Amino acid sequence: MKFFVDTADTQAIADLNDLGMVDGVTTNPSLILKSGRDIIEVTKEICGIVSGPVSAEVVALEADAMIAEGRKLAEIAENITVKLPLTWDGLKACKTLSDEGKMVNVTLCFSANQALLAAKAGASFISPFIGRLDDMSLDGCELIEDVRTIYDNYGFATEILAASIRTINHVQQVALIGADVMTAPPEVIHKLAFHPLTDKGLQQFMSDWEKTGQKIL
Repeated sequence: MKFFVDTADTQAIADLNDLGMVDGVTTNPSLILKSGRDIIEVTKEICGIVSGPVSAEVVALEADAMIAEGRKLAEIAENITVKLPLTWDGLKACKTLSDEGKMVNVTLCFSANQALLAAKAGASFISPFIGRLDDMSLDGCELIEDVRTIYDNYGFATEILAASIRTINHVQQVALIGADVMTAPPEVIHKLAFHPLTDKGLQQFMSDWEKTGQKIL
């Protein structure tokens, strides 16, 4: 499963990228605005850090304007993925931009039927939002499972990008289901390495080693 980082924090991206933990990045205007920097400038910097897809989101709501914005965003770098909302206008823009050879990430997906439409429109990625469904007492991971079944049934090339990941359990669940990609904040990715038994075992090992009085260096 590919790891995308859901942030506009370039230092956090670079740190994880150095560890080989970054296959791509997802951003949105809200994340970038929090940095107080220009959207184009930040997006270009991120594209220079990672070689994988970098999702850059349009802010327009009508298809023609989405297409125009998508074309402008795609000029930033070769690894830009234009991020579009799952609306009819978004699907129209997805079809046009995909036909032009641009990568498209269709976001804000909350149903398997929506995911089916995005695949038909030629989306490179579909982003079902797990956490937001969980907030409504629905099973977000069940949506990932349904989309996986549909895409496998018909051989769609669209990759399932599990989004709105909030916990390490979400990461494990979507990996078991077979999501192609997951995107999560840096702090969630960091938490994947931790387990209390690992810490306890390391403490015991160090205690035993110190008693021997030996050194490696």
